[in-house]
Amino acid sequence: VLFRSMINNKLKKYIFIKNLDEKIIKNIKKINNTQIIYNNEDFNNISLKECAEIREFCAKNKIPFYIINNFKIALKIKADGIFISSKNRRININKILLKKFHIIGSAHNQLEYYFKKMQSCETITLSPIFFNPKYSKNKILGPIKFNLISKMWNTNLCVLGGITKKNIKKTNLTKATSIAFQRLVSE
Repeated sequence: VLFRSMINNKLKKYIFIKNLDEKIIKNIKKINNTQIIYNNEDFNNISLKECAEIREFCAKNKIPFYIINNFKIALKIKADGIFISSKNRRININKILLKKFHIIGSAHNQLEYYFKKMQSCETITLSPIFFNPKYSKNKILGPIKFNLISKMWNTNLCVLGGITKKNIKKTNLTKATSIAFQRLVSE
């Protein structure tokens, strides 16, 4: 009930997870319109076993499943899509993938946004909207700057970065169609 009252039900919710434990599973089941993104910091050393377990959980619960930055593993485990980080600037995405996958991208500024558009991303996350330890305070966007930067962006927008129970309602001030978070399900 707490999650449902905090998050706009119309928004898609992308949840970044590194593994599944009881607490995360319990919190995921409380949130509707959920999609899972497997987020291993070492993109080149993704555990196939761990991916398969998360994929199986997602299949049982009819939750779309995405892999971060690894096309080969995404194809191998039949993921629903791929999340392309802002660091990944590979533009020549195979057209076959476009038919099978939903592609989400991450951007921090206008230049990265154009790279994500060239990579055929359906949804682009703009981050960080709120403070988190990964970014310095001068890189935090906030809802107003988020809207100003993305004003002319012609795509589905996703809010990402530093989202907690205390600030989640502020995401309703943005023109985003989805929200992405990690800490919120592990709190």
